[in-house]
Amino acid sequence: MAGFLLRRGLFAIGVLVLISIITYGIFFWLSPDPAVTICGKACTPETIATIRHELGLDQPFWLQYVQFVVHFFAGTEYGTGPTATPCTFPCLGFSFQTHQAVWSMISSRLAVSATVAIGAAVLWLLAGIVGGVIGGIKQGTWWDRAGLTVALGSISLPNYFVALILQYLLVVQLRWLPFPSAVKFSDSPTQWFANYLMPWIVLAFGYAAMYLRLVRASVIETLSENFLRTARAKGLPSSLVIRRHALRPALTPVVTMFGMDFAALLGGAVIVETVFGLNGVGKLTSDSITKNDQPVIMGVTLLVAFFVVVANLVVDILYTVLDPRVRIPR
Repeated sequence: MAGFLLRRGLFAIGVLVLISIITYGIFFWLSPDPAVTICGKACTPETIATIRHELGLDQPFWLQYVQFVVHFFAGTEYGTGPTATPCTFPCLGFSFQTHQAVWSMISSRLAVSATVAIGAAVLWLLAGIVGGVIGGIKQGTWWDRAGLTVALGSISLPNYFVALILQYLLVVQLRWLPFPSAVKFSDSPTQWFANYLMPWIVLAFGYAAMYLRLVRASVIETLSENFLRTARAKGLPSSLVIRRHALRPALTPVVTMFGMDFAALLGGAVIVETVFGLNGVGKLTSDSITKNDQPVIMGVTLLVAFFVVVANLVVDILYTVLDPRVRIPR
């Protein structure tokens, strides 16, 4: 196990380094010149050149990337004199628009995105797994057909449409829920739950449908395996066969999907946060794209990549727990 974790850890570090190089290269070569954006429309070439020099954008790519990596671990300062702004580890640079440290901007909004992602993940896992198991066991019955119909309808409806419909019904017409806002759990657990419930439902709507179809297909496939027939032939109760022998192998592909989906959502649910006005990482990304604030966009990209790589490592470990047929290579 230790050797496996070491190999996977080194591989994850290599992937993160490669992603950081590619991401930095994309923003270096393909993105609009941030100096032009900062300077504005009525700007001379001399002023643009001065801004590029002050930001270090006139240096070669390799030197900018090396400085970025060094500053990430060792930190740096933006500006000089008494107005200098420190950037400590992990230093992802400074925003071209707000002149704030990128990590402080992201970390201040990460709690909102994490709350939205965790709550939605609990809902879609419950709905998807329960619905998929029932559909797989009762294949061809009205339970199965009803679940597939609901899943197809859920996948067909975009998040922003569901958000607007629920907002109109639950907030405007019925007044069961308040319009969502970033309420802290410590302030009022009841208000916290009421304010985040609608974003959770909207975000879980489409994911639950995909997980239902995936779990249903996995359960049907697993129930046709020879070891399930052997378990039934030994006279084991159907509930025990399904719970102990069928469900765990059927959940293996769910773990893979969940790791990727949840890790990506930790970087912000752009549509949901934008529609409901929640100041999470997703809305920060949307605003930064509009303003061409490249350091913030790159910081969020690297953060999501980190979450996805870590999720892959966790998924590999969970494989051996869920499915005894999977073994860690020595």
